Amino acid sequence: MLASIDTSMIDWARAQFALTAMYHWLFVPLTLGLAVVMGTMETIYVISGNEFWKRTAKFWMKLFGINFAIGVATGIILEFQFGTNWSNYSWFVGDIFGAPLAIEGVLAFFMEATFIAVMFFGWGKVSKKAHLASTWLTGLGATISAWWILVANAWMQYPVGMEFNPDTMRNEMVDFFAVAFSPMAIVKFFHTVLSSWMLGATFVIGVSAWYLLKNREKEFALASIKVASCVGLFGAAVTFLTGDLSAYQVAKVQPMKLATFEGLQQGGNGVGLKIVEGVEIPKALSFMATRDIDGFVPGINDLMEGGYALPDGTTALSVDEKIQRGKIAITALGNYRKAKTEKNEEQAAIEMATLQENMPYFGYGYIKDKSTLVPNVSIMFWAFRIMVGLGSFLVLTYIVMLYRTWRKKHDNAPVWLNYLLLWSIPVAYITSQAGWIVAEVGRQPWTIQDLLPVNAAISKVSTGSVQTTFFIFLIMFGVLALAEVGIMINAVKKGPADVK
Repeated sequence: MLASIDTSMIDWARAQFALTAMYHWLFVPLTLGLAVVMGTMETIYVISGNEFWKRTAKFWMKLFGINFAIGVATGIILEFQFGTNWSNYSWFVGDIFGAPLAIEGVLAFFMEATFIAVMFFGWGKVSKKAHLASTWLTGLGATISAWWILVANAWMQYPVGMEFNPDTMRNEMVDFFAVAFSPMAIVKFFHTVLSSWMLGATFVIGVSAWYLLKNREKEFALASIKVASCVGLFGAAVTFLTGDLSAYQVAKVQPMKLATFEGLQQGGNGVGLKIVEGVEIPKALSFMATRDIDGFVPGINDLMEGGYALPDGTTALSVDEKIQRGKIAITALGNYRKAKTEKNEEQAAIEMATLQENMPYFGYGYIKDKSTLVPNVSIMFWAFRIMVGLGSFLVLTYIVMLYRTWRKKHDNAPVWLNYLLLWSIPVAYITSQAGWIVAEVGRQPWTIQDLLPVNAAISKVSTGSVQTTFFIFLIMFGVLALAEVGIMINAVKKGPADVK
């Protein structure tokens, strides 16, 4: 079956999914970040009774609503693609992957839909505290939604809690809690959601800076910057902490990803962390990956050739050995099913034992070119540095603005500084997208790490149909993006004075 699939169709399907995922991710982090900012502002209003904070919260709530609507629509399109372009994937692991997405749809989405109506239309109709609860519960619903989506993504990076059933040819969930609360899922959730707080905070700071440049709504802008800087700084602290924990996990379960974002061809002990080529922090990578400054970190060549000692005392297999064992597993699966058909239980038991022994390498049996097991090093290397470098710039921005607003030093800020804050908005989006590039490009060629490569996960559809839908999505997304930006700009121009 695999030999009949057009390889160019695989590239088009990947491009279409990447387009949809990256477009969808333009809206999700702003939703999560603005939810915290506007919730904090409304909390201040309820505690203080100051109508200023009500007006301020309602303005950011308006922008939240514009962004939220388009984010929901693009998320639905993304999930449909699993059935249209990745049907083999959906069949092979649908029992596991579908569970968190179903929970996300039933629980989180309905939770958001229920409370968002009260949040937007409940002013003056419910008590202040009831409305505040609806605002926070709307944000909580969006966060819970993110939790289940990230559980599904984390499982693709680190598949746990399942067993392969050779009779149904499917992986089946055997431990829901192992899937839902795997270390990868927990760290990915906090890293992704708190980094979204950073983007939301930066958006608020940038828009507020625009008002200062226009000499409008000065009190509103300075108050918004103060709250957003607090949210952003807290989000940054957790993001950097979980980023370190994430790198430690990646080193254990996705060592090729670690090697490529460091551009590490040959590993060793006491490896430094590169800032750029030729500049590094001594032994930092070894500590990040092993919690030992002299720990061994395998490079790309080591991972391809094998032969080095693993932490459990065994010796790493080469890629050639993994591919061979994967082919043995695939052959054993075929022989098992044949024996079961012939009701030869003794032979079926022998083949089953062979399959189970080699199942950890099952996906390698579908690898046609072992060079594809190395993700694009240049993309990974620079995406990681863009993420960390621009993220550090945003942290500095929060610190500076928190100091300036609390000390009332930003009342007459220099023009260049406010322009810098305004242009920090696209910087935050670039940082966010770079993070997902590191996570997803670094996993290639796997849809599910070590279990299912992309060439075995694809649907058997024509290249032309995928190309056509790619360009339809491209045009549609472009129009939607222009529409949202236009509506956002119009709302910002009207300002908080327009909020009723």
